[in-house]
Amino acid sequence: MDLKLPGYIRLFIGLIIVVLVVTIMIQAKMVLAPLLIAVLLAVLISPFTSWLDKIGIPPLISVFISIIALLGVLTGLGIFFYNQLLGFAGELTALEARFGELLDLLNDFITQHVDDTAVPISFESIQKAIFQYLYENIGTLTEGIIATASTITVAFMVPIYIIFILYFRRFLIEFVLQALGSENRQRSEKIIHNVKNVVQNYIVGMFFVICILVVLNFIALYSLGIRHALLFAVIAGILNIIPFVGPFIGATLPITYALLTMDSLWYPIGVFLCFYVIQLFESNLFTPKIVGGKVAMNPLMTILALFVGNHIWGLTGMILFIPGMAILKVIFDEIRGMEPYAYLLGDIRKVTKEEKDARLRNRIRKIRERLKI
Repeated sequence: MDLKLPGYIRLFIGLIIVVLVVTIMIQAKMVLAPLLIAVLLAVLISPFTSWLDKIGIPPLISVFISIIALLGVLTGLGIFFYNQLLGFAGELTALEARFGELLDLLNDFITQHVDDTAVPISFESIQKAIFQYLYENIGTLTEGIIATASTITVAFMVPIYIIFILYFRRFLIEFVLQALGSENRQRSEKIIHNVKNVVQNYIVGMFFVICILVVLNFIALYSLGIRHALLFAVIAGILNIIPFVGPFIGATLPITYALLTMDSLWYPIGVFLCFYVIQLFESNLFTPKIVGGKVAMNPLMTILALFVGNHIWGLTGMILFIPGMAILKVIFDEIRGMEPYAYLLGDIRKVTKEEKDARLRNRIRKIRERLKI
C-alpha cells in the first residue's frame, strides 16, 4: 500500500535527511573524503582497466597497472610543484622588499592628498602579516606537507580504495542492482551508466580544459616576461576546477607578482586583460563544448555547493561537491517524485531556453489558428 504524504511533510522529512547526511559527512570526513576521491578516480581509469582485461591481462595485474599509471601522473605533478615552489620561495625576500616600497609610495600619496589632520596609514603590520603567512605556508608545502596525519591517511588509503573498487567493480555494480530490486533493474542500469558517463565526462573534460588553459596562460605570461610563468599557468588552470572563486584566485596571483616585480603598471594590466579574455573563452567555449551540459548547474546551486563543501570538507569539499551534485541530478532525473529536485539542480539557462522555445511554438500555433479563422 502506497502511503501518500502531503508535500510539506515530504519536504520536512527531506530537510531532516539532509541535516543527518551533512552531520555524518562532517563527523566521518577522514573516511568519506578519501573514499569519494577514490571512487571518482576509479571511475575515471576504469575504461583503461577494462581495456587491459579485454587484451588478456589478468584482472589483478590490470588493476595494478592502472593504479601505477595514475600514481605516476600524480607523482609527476607533485614533483613539479615541489621544484617550482622551491624556486618561488627563494624570491620571497625580494618580493617583501618590493612590497614595502609600494606601500611606502601609497602611504606618501595618501599623506599628500588627504587632509593634514589625518593620520597616515601604517602598512608595516599588514606587510609583516602577509609575508609571515607566505613564509610559513611555503615552508610547509616544500618541507613538511607529508608530515600531517591527514595527508598520510589520504596518501595511503586512496590507492588502496581504488585497487579494491577496480577489482570488485562488477561485484559492486551487481550489489547495487540487486539492492534496488529486480523490478527496477533496467532503470538502475541506466542510472549507473549515466552516473559513470557524467563522472568520466567531467573529469576527462576538465583535464583537457585545464591543459588548454595552462597552455594559453603560459603563452600570455611568458610573452609578457613574467617569471615563473609555468607555475602560475598551472596553478590558474587547476584552480579553474573551483567555479567562480578558482579563476579569480588564479588570476590574482600572477597579477600581484607582476605588480611587485615589473617596473610598469602595464604588466599587471596586461596580465589581467589576458586572463580575462582567456576566461571568456573558457566559460563560453571550452567548458561547454568539452565538458558538456551534463555537469552544468545553475549559479545558485553552484555557489551553495562551494560554501557547503568548504564548510564540511574544506578545499576537498569545494572540488568534490560540484560533480557530486551533478551525479545527484542524474539520479533524481530517473527517480519518480524527485524531478523537482533535479530541476532545482539543473542549469537555469538551459531551462530558460526551453521555455522560450515553448513560448515561440505556442505563438506560432496561435497565429496559425487565427489565420485559419
